[in-house]
Amino acid sequence: MALLTIATILLPPIGLVMLWSRRDTETGKKVFASLAIVVLCASYFYFAYSSGFLRGPEPDMEAHYGELERQRAQQRELGTGAVASSTPGQQAQSPASTPTNANESKPTPIAAASRSTRTYWTDFRGPVRDGRYDETPIQTAWPAEGLRLLWKQPIGGGYASFVVAEGVAFTIEQRRRQEVVAAYDVETGRELWTHASDAEFIESMGGDGPRATPTWEAGRLYALGAEGDLRCFDAKTGKLNWSKNILKDAGASNLTWGMAGAPLIVDDKVVVLPGGRSGKSIVAYNKLTGAQVWKSLNDMQAYVSPMLVTLAGKRQILVVTSNRVVGLGPEDGALLWESSWNTDMGINCSQPIIIDANRFFISSGYGKGAALVEITGSGDGLTARKVWENTSMKNKFNSSVLYEGNVYGLDEGILTCVDVKTGERKWKSGRYGYGQVILASGHLIIISDTGELALVKATPDKHTEVAKFSAIEGKTWNYPAIAEGRLLVRNQTQMACFDLSGK
Repeated sequence: MALLTIATILLPPIGLVMLWSRRDTETGKKVFASLAIVVLCASYFYFAYSSGFLRGPEPDMEAHYGELERQRAQQRELGTGAVASSTPGQQAQSPASTPTNANESKPTPIAAASRSTRTYWTDFRGPVRDGRYDETPIQTAWPAEGLRLLWKQPIGGGYASFVVAEGVAFTIEQRRRQEVVAAYDVETGRELWTHASDAEFIESMGGDGPRATPTWEAGRLYALGAEGDLRCFDAKTGKLNWSKNILKDAGASNLTWGMAGAPLIVDDKVVVLPGGRSGKSIVAYNKLTGAQVWKSLNDMQAYVSPMLVTLAGKRQILVVTSNRVVGLGPEDGALLWESSWNTDMGINCSQPIIIDANRFFISSGYGKGAALVEITGSGDGLTARKVWENTSMKNKFNSSVLYEGNVYGLDEGILTCVDVKTGERKWKSGRYGYGQVILASGHLIIISDTGELALVKATPDKHTEVAKFSAIEGKTWNYPAIAEGRLLVRNQTQMACFDLSGK
């Protein structure tokens, strides 16, 4: 018995084998002891993971921030105008010119382009938050050495993606003990303006820094920090228009992994998800002033961004909370319909996909699976039903895309194709870890969780990988962004831009 106890404490799996090999122990006691050993093993795993032992070495952020600051200083020295950052309430000054970016990589030299006037990828995962790029055809014959690199440079921490408007890419990042909203010239990577606020979200299992991607609309940028700081800027100058903390305003506690839902612009409102239990789970503010317009529901929130959709002929806001999917009226936040969607610990992270006029696809990891949900009825009398539900697709903290009747996504890290009408899995092949997938020109652009970019044909016949190359180094959970044939990628320490146009 002493040997069994020692083995159980030091190596729970061996203790479990030894327990069941004993013939003098009653079955009931074996079952009870087995549960205790499993709990002990899970506890060991949790502490090992949270300490970083199982995740591998984390980047030396102190050294990284020093490198970032030196690189930005070098940019300023090469330019004729200063790149200024601002503190809350102060206006950031734009540089007078935009020189070619200097960095340690060897990008292809390009000429500084005149500022674009196009506004396409202005929202999280694209124009309608579905991960689909249709602005221009992309290059689908990638060179063996990879896409043409335009620039590559350090960036602050966090898991936000980029939005792009008028030739400028915007994101939010962690720099030391501040959350920094930053604007970059797409063609050169030059930092145009920054705005910093004192905020530092620290989380040992997932990682530190802000999560939510900013939103650009009509010359304004809306950025939400991991601890609930919502800020509205003039996108050209970085001037702060207004700010407020949505968690404090709703009397809500933060989520375990921080605020992650990108702000949604609907008409004259900006909609966010603080998760307050006093009827403030979902809140709409006036987009120009920050004044509260309406509040709705009592749900604990999840990590999914709200979406503006039309289902059953009704324009509505689609929200995935910690235990259900709901449709809300944009004017007043009134509940139009609901469909249960319970997952382990309320962890929902993936964006739904609108399939047709009445149906949407939803998926979650942690053993949950996927479903096709249909909304029927008219006016305010809408109801939801699940057409099918199974475990053919389990998106953990990534989202799928739709192409010609099939859904493509990472099922716990393995690329999978599912017939969206039936839920039948067509194939499952190709390991990309917990990376991200977007769709362009009939192909899947995948950034793996180790920073590799892959191009895969979006076909239900089989998994066909066209190309793959290393784009950035380190843990990469951030979504890519595409605008005007430029592919932007980032992670906790690096950002890069590649030419997808093939010109």
